[in-house]
Amino acid sequence: MSESYLVIELNQQPVELCKLLKIANLVSGGGEAKIVISEGYVLLNGEVEYQKRKKIYHQDVIEFNGEVVQLIINETLAEAEDISEATLEQVVEVADKKLPQKKTRSQDKPGKSKSAKKKQASKKSAPAQVAVDNGQEIMPKKRRPISF
Repeated sequence: MSESYLVIELNQQPVELCKLLKIANLVSGGGEAKIVISEGYVLLNGEVEYQKRKKIYHQDVIEFNGEVVQLIINETLAEAEDISEATLEQVVEVADKKLPQKKTRSQDKPGKSKSAKKKQASKKSAPAQVAVDNGQEIMPKKRRPISF
């Protein structure tokens, strides 16, 4: 039996065992990962592991199907991501500031019926499109990428 040795570098610990099998491409999906763990095909540090969401830490060794995987936590990568998250938070704060809105003629008229007010309220609750201010587009907030 030929064993191949993989080193997986991540920036965050702990990682769940089933997710680590997916990250290392040892299984095709999360369901398959949970099945092989529950049936006892996965070894963690030389012992059979049955817990699907067992926490895996720095320097742990996982063996599955002739493959050996070691988890390494890269602290410099984590620090670089923290810096990028801080700059992202600053950008989000700037993007969250509301732009001054111009008054429209419909807002200036004093005599509105109740149905007209309801229609205007429903328009305000609609999601905002990309706004343009002084020729610069302000992009809506994006989701943070998932990191394992």
